[in-house]
Parts: sequence; C-alpha cells; structure tokens
Amino acid sequence: MTGPQHNTDQSIRLGFKYLNRLMVLLWRLGLGPAINRWPSVGGRVMVIRHTGRRSGRRYRTPVNYAVVDQEIYCAAGFGSDSDWYLNLRDNPEVEVWLPDGWWAGIAEEVTDERLRLPLLRQVLIASGLAARAAGIDPHAMTNEELDAATRSYRLIRIHRTRACTGPGGPGDLAWFWQIATCLLILALLLRPKRR
Repeated sequence: MTGPQHNTDQSIRLGFKYLNRLMVLLWRLGLGPAINRWPSVGGRVMVIRHTGRRSGRRYRTPVNYAVVDQEIYCAAGFGSDSDWYLNLRDNPEVEVWLPDGWWAGIAEEVTDERLRLPLLRQVLIASGLAARAAGIDPHAMTNEELDAATRSYRLIRIHRTRACTGPGGPGDLAWFWQIATCLLILALLLRPKRR
C-alpha cells in the first residue's frame, strides 16, 4: 500500500509505538492499577509479555482487554501483521500484567465466528476512547457494521495458568518513588531559609 492512507497508517503506528512505551513505563513504575481507574475513558489496559518469534527476546506490549467468564480477551487492532500477535502465534506462552496481579497464561486466537463478534465487542467497549479514536463505536454499531469495521482484527483469548511473583514483573521500577521522595525531602531540608 502506498499513498496517503499508507502514510496515515504509518503515523498511527508510530504514535502507538511511543504511547506503548509510556504505558509500559507506567506499569513498571507501579502505576498499572491507577491507569485502569477510569476505564470508560482510558480503557482497561494490561501488558502482555511475549517472546519474539525470530529474536527470542522478551517484549512487553500494552493492550486493551476485557475479562469474560474468567478468561482474558484482547484484540490485535492492526490485524495479522502486528508483531505481538505474530509472536503469540509462534509461542503462545505469555505473561499478563493486570490490575489484580501478574499471571502466566496460554494465548490462542478465537476463530469461532459465533463467539468472535460478541467477545470483540466486549474488548472494544473495555477500550474506552481508543475504539472511538479508531472510528468504532461498539455501543451503537450493529453486528454487521462492527463485523465490517473489524474484519482484520484478531481476537485473542488468554487462559491464566498460574500466578507469577518475583523480579521482572509489574512495579519492578517502583523503587524510583522511594528515591524521589528521599531526594525531595532532602531538597526541602537543605533549601535556604527566607528572611
């Protein structure tokens, strides 16, 4: 694809790349639950840790999600060429950072057409304003309209297998707040007094 639409898609992807880095940093600073406090606006955001299909490196990708019947659902909005989606297809063992904990799980694509659209609608509703920014109103669109608008989306189910603990999870940079607080207190104690 070339031309104006290609440039727009590239700009959107670049914007998401930087927004995703910020989201992962906020989760690492221990602010994941705070990000999820106002889901009707910011959406429900989790982080998926997955393994690169070529590099073998571990990556973290923030995505919107919904929990339906204790299963986690998310969507690859850029379709089957999303790197994280391709990584999950090659290695479905993932970890997810949720506001209520850190979990290992198995990811699989939902291909059953009877389940796909109702579950995808739930993910889009849980995405807050992100769906509307993509031109999708999951509250108002008919099934036919939603299906046409999301045909390229890939719906993923993540089944939690066990809770995770230890280093490398959400909040692994939360020590920053302790140091920042100590430095602030020190600065306040050492500031020159006004006469």
